Amino acid sequence: MKILVTGGAGFIGSHVVDQSLAEGYEVVIVDDLSTGRASNLNPAAKFYPLDIRSPEVEKVFEVEHPDFISHHAAQMDVRRSVVDPLFDASVNILGSLNLIELAKRYQVKRFVYISSGGAAYGEPEYLPCDEEHPVNPICQYGASKHTVEHYLYMYQANYGMPYTVLRYPNVYGPRQDPHGEAGVVAIFTGKMLAGEPVTINGDGEQVRDFVYVADCARANLLAMKSENSTGIFNLGSGEGTSINQIFDHLKQITSYKLDVAHGPAKVGETRRIYLSAAKAQKQLGWSQTFGLRDGLEKTVAYFKTTEMSQP
Repeated sequence: MKILVTGGAGFIGSHVVDQSLAEGYEVVIVDDLSTGRASNLNPAAKFYPLDIRSPEVEKVFEVEHPDFISHHAAQMDVRRSVVDPLFDASVNILGSLNLIELAKRYQVKRFVYISSGGAAYGEPEYLPCDEEHPVNPICQYGASKHTVEHYLYMYQANYGMPYTVLRYPNVYGPRQDPHGEAGVVAIFTGKMLAGEPVTINGDGEQVRDFVYVADCARANLLAMKSENSTGIFNLGSGEGTSINQIFDHLKQITSYKLDVAHGPAKVGETRRIYLSAAKAQKQLGWSQTFGLRDGLEKTVAYFKTTEMSQP
């Protein structure tokens, strides 16, 4: 069996690649390296340096004939989506539609699509959010990611193309970019280990659902193996953690000496969100296996040995 992982040089996608190879799958990667890193590429996978919007992606399907797609490639920065919504829609909607059309044409067995459990729901009406919660995104990123879910439902209803949507929580862990705009754990860890000031946007009482990257990667393989995986599934811990709590945990783990600073809150960010993964547990057999403190310690250990040693 062969898996095509888009965004396979990125933070989460590279972990999906590694776990898929360890399970004995053949793996093909499509990534334009705009945010992914060549250092994340597993040499056992075949790599095509392509933008998912490119017509050249069809050649990958012609040559490789993948059985499954794990679609991680995306414009993932909420703040960039607010500033440049046309680019966000171009990548997240048109790029995904390009892949969906090819999946239909080349009879892919299952299309696993990575959506957003944090940005799509908007401000929750109740917590934890389950899959029946109304979807009312308050940022362009959430809207573009959710739009593709409708396309997948349509292609399943009209053409019989099996799909799984995994709505990710706030994912953290090794290989997350500490210099980007997304990923508070990576950003805080990088700054703390370097002894630099840390700034929290807003009062820090924003609540998120943090899940370690290896757990989210494992859900992709469960979705491909399961015969009961069509539809939408939240991944999450079922409980919220504030940004201030993340700061405190990381301050202890890294022995950081400075006090936190606070800056203005960011437009388009949800105030409180965490997710129920009861459906994923029942139908996919998925639940998180790494607790928050354990995951944060593993992340800091990685940054000490790998990230901070890079020039």
